Amino acid sequence: MLEKSALEFRIIDHGTAAYDQLVDLRDRVLRKPLGLAFTEAQLAAEHDQVHIGGFIGDQVYCCLVIIIGEQDVKVRQVAVDAKVQGKGFGRMLNLFAEDYCVKMGKKRLYCHARKTAIKFYEGLGYEVYDEPFEEVGIPHRKMEKKI
Repeated sequence: MLEKSALEFRIIDHGTAAYDQLVDLRDRVLRKPLGLAFTEAQLAAEHDQVHIGGFIGDQVYCCLVIIIGEQDVKVRQVAVDAKVQGKGFGRMLNLFAEDYCVKMGKKRLYCHARKTAIKFYEGLGYEVYDEPFEEVGIPHRKMEKKI
C-alpha cells in the first residue's frame, strides 16, 4: 500500500531522468485526457522553472511546476497519479511547494485552476479572482493565496 507518509519531495533538474518521469506523469494525468501532447518547445521553455516531485523510492506519484516571479509564484501543472488521487498526496505536495516559496520570501501564489480542481485549491486556502475563462479547451478560474 502506498502511504503518503513515505513521500519524499525533491526539486528536480530539467532534462534529467527524474524530470522525464515528471513529464510522463503530467502527460498521463493532464494532457492525454484532453487529447494534447507536449511539444519540444513547451518542454524546452520549462528550463528555468522549478520542478517538484513527490517520490516513494524512485517512483514519482505527484508533481508540480512553479514559475518564480519577483513577488509572486505561479503554480502550474499539478498532477497526482490516479493510484493515489484523493489520498492527500496533492495537498502535501502543494504545502511543500508553499513552504519552499515562503523561504524564498515570496508573498503570493497564484494558478489557473481547472474547474474540477477549484475545491481542491480552496481547501488549500486559495481564493478565486477574476472571471471564468477557457484554457486548453476547458473551463478555468484564476486563484490566489497570500503567503
